Amino acid sequence: MDAMNPESTHHKHRIREAAVSQGEAIAELLGELIRIPSPSGAESEVAGRIRQEMHAAGFDEVRVDALGSVIGRIGSGPTVIAMDAHIDTVGIGNREPWSAAPYSGEVRQGNVWGRGAADQKGGMAALIHAGRIVKQLGLDRTNRFTLYVTGTVMEEDCDGLCWQHLIREDGLRPEVVVVTEPTGCRVYRGQRGRMEIEIEVRGVSAHGSAPERGQNAIYRMTEVVRGVQALAGGFPSDEFLGPGSVTVTYIEGRGPSLCAVPDICRVRLDRRLTWGETPESALTEVQRVLDACAWAGEPGAARLTVPRYEKPAYTGKVYPGEAIFPAWKVASDHRAVRAADKTLWELFPETVARGFARVAGEASDSGVEPMPARWTFSTNGVAICGTHGIPCVGFGPGHEAQAHAPDEFCPIEELVTATAFYAAYPLVYDATREA
Repeated sequence: MDAMNPESTHHKHRIREAAVSQGEAIAELLGELIRIPSPSGAESEVAGRIRQEMHAAGFDEVRVDALGSVIGRIGSGPTVIAMDAHIDTVGIGNREPWSAAPYSGEVRQGNVWGRGAADQKGGMAALIHAGRIVKQLGLDRTNRFTLYVTGTVMEEDCDGLCWQHLIREDGLRPEVVVVTEPTGCRVYRGQRGRMEIEIEVRGVSAHGSAPERGQNAIYRMTEVVRGVQALAGGFPSDEFLGPGSVTVTYIEGRGPSLCAVPDICRVRLDRRLTWGETPESALTEVQRVLDACAWAGEPGAARLTVPRYEKPAYTGKVYPGEAIFPAWKVASDHRAVRAADKTLWELFPETVARGFARVAGEASDSGVEPMPARWTFSTNGVAICGTHGIPCVGFGPGHEAQAHAPDEFCPIEELVTATAFYAAYPLVYDATREA
């Protein structure tokens, strides 16, 4: 079978109609997943519900790896494709801005609301129903592809760690991976990398009544923070991924008591790395900031490190990883991207035409420039493509601005679009081998 040729129109309508008919069920499943809180390292219950739903959808195999990620398989053909959604979420933050209970999964105004709606349980709900459509329509009976659907853990805490485990420990190495993080149902093909940097500054403690007798570590750190802030705007820039960036995300100072001069202060930096930047170059830049401080010559006054993630998964397994996450990008004419573009155009030509889901770089008929075809934030692609070189393409329901935001929601229309896309993509991608 040649993608959707010679039965192109036939398959297009069947897949699309099946997705539309399941729209209410997709929204209901997403609401149910939202009602199961699943912070990083505590995804056991939601993983169990996903396993149950995969079995009900007719997946050929459903299993859980040692880290706790759920892996569903459909088909056994030679073209191996994976589609990934992480199933953990961040917390709710300040409750006040939420118009509904954060874990309500409420359906209202054509959207599903709640923590994880867009980031990233919407992608998971759509993937499960896409698997159901593949089985219902017999699309797997071509014996051309094997589709793995992964519900991965701990992404919010350590993006890519779950896929490091899947690739290195489980031996899962697909030909291409569709990352279902929110894209507003546009085709994405890259992101900047990132790394975490910890700076520790030491001072000398003294009684708070006589601070002149000590050296305040927090005061010293303010000099460092100003130097880090001054780095912004001076980083290299990539034409597609944009410039690197840095920001302070955490600060802690302490001493012997609250009436004592603090003798230690730590900060964490979130450093976004654009194409061509390296962890070594980023550390060198921060080291220069430390070297320029007035107290830099004092032995042991400052320390620069890259943190390691060593928290246990809900299974109890600890799989350590350094907090370095490479940038990645896939060429716009790559087979994976061309297949994604073709899938979207064949399924939803009217929405593409109105600029709803266009690939970046094409003029919108509405005159509004499309969103760039890349994420601002980080995804599991840092391991899949950034470390292991497996091509990724991004396509997901919901919008990037909803990630980690209060009153998070995902449009039901986009859940339907994504479901149809995921069901059709394996056929289109496999056919591009012969194009």
